[in-house]
Amino acid sequence: MSLLNLIVTLVVVGVGLWAINSYIPMDRKIKSILNVVVVLVVVVWLLGVFGLLGSLGSLRVGT
Repeated sequence: MSLLNLIVTLVVVGVGLWAINSYIPMDRKIKSILNVVVVLVVVVWLLGVFGLLGSLGSLRVGT
């Protein structure tokens, strides 16, 4: 993934999260949970992009 694609993706996610926080009426707790989930997903994705996470295919969810 090129640096330009990485930056564009981060900007799109940031603008989307800002738009949701600004324009969609939600309880403050739900917005906080949404923000935490989005940040965690982006961090895990970035770790995978830079190869610091290892293989995402080896992760198993459930049984």
